[in-house]
Order: sequence, then C-alpha cells, then structure tokens
Amino acid sequence: MKVRLEINQLNIERPKRRWKLYFVVIAEHPTDPDKMVLSTLPSNPIKVTPNQQNEIHFDDNGPGSEGLLLLRRNMPPSKELNVHFYVRHSRSAVRNAASVLQDIENEMGGEALQTVDGMLDTENPWLVITKKSLPLVGKVLARVPDRDMGFISMFERFGDEFFADGEVDRKKTGAFCNVVYTWSLDTIENNTN
Repeated sequence: MKVRLEINQLNIERPKRRWKLYFVVIAEHPTDPDKMVLSTLPSNPIKVTPNQQNEIHFDDNGPGSEGLLLLRRNMPPSKELNVHFYVRHSRSAVRNAASVLQDIENEMGGEALQTVDGMLDTENPWLVITKKSLPLVGKVLARVPDRDMGFISMFERFGDEFFADGEVDRKKTGAFCNVVYTWSLDTIENNTN
C-alpha cells in the first residue's frame, strides 16, 4: 500500500504581495530508519503576484492528483510518517531548486551523505542525511541566503479514518502561512520507493 502527500493550497499571512516561493521537504528515508531525506521543490520558485491575494492553489494535473506532489511511498509498518515542510522566499532571480539543494548539501558537510534522483516516486533529487542531523537543518537553512518563513510539521499517524475514506485532509498554520494538504492512498502502481 502506498501513500501520497500533496499540498492543495497555501495562504500567506503577510502584508507583502510579491513572492518567489519554494519549499524544503524533509521526510523519513523509505528503507533506512537511521536516515532522513531532504528535497527542494518546485524546480523554479513560484511567483506570487498581487492579484493572487497571497493565495496559491496547486494541481500538477497528474492522474489522481489534486495538488503539488511532495512524496509517494510505501506505508511504513508503524503507520506513522514524519514530514517537515519549510516555506522559503527566494531573494535571487536565478536561484532554483538544484542550487538551493547544493547550498544545503555544502552547509551540512559530513552530515549530507549522497544525492539520489527519483526517490519517493518523485522526479526531484533528494539529499540523504543522518537522522541525528535533523536538528541542524534549521540552522543550515538560516545560512542559505533566502528568507526563511518557518516550518510546518506534517507528521501523520494513519488511523481508521484514513483507511475508511482513503484520504485525510489537514489544514495547519505556521511559517506565516495556512497550508491545506492531503495524505491519500495511492492507486497508481509504481515500483520505486
């Protein structure tokens, strides 16, 4: 059984009306309990203009998709998944996800183990880090020359309501944002983790 995590909507609770947003996602490694994986997305920052009223609706037009795919993976035996979601504003006109991920890897030093493409059934690269280095991520992001708007925990314990309906919608506030996201059972067959 696979689960999918997507962001459906993001509302920015700040008076500023122009943004270049990207996200840093940290999740549990799909096969090694002593490691975490970290990625940046989308590949180019999302430009938010004043006519959007600081509100973004996501849909990647994929089969069964209703939002921006963060990850897709096998359900862990514990039926719990820990995911951290950082909202960032790019201060560079040329910065993209690959350069941000490289900045993070450089700042993490020996705690960054390797970069792997296509992990968690996504097309973006993922940086494998040690689980013990997780507390360092916030400090590392503070040194990346972009505005850190904060993070939201998307930890989920998949209970009976999830299995009865096949999805759980959540709304959380943090990082100067309200984020609506969905955990859902994935009906798409894939062979990767």
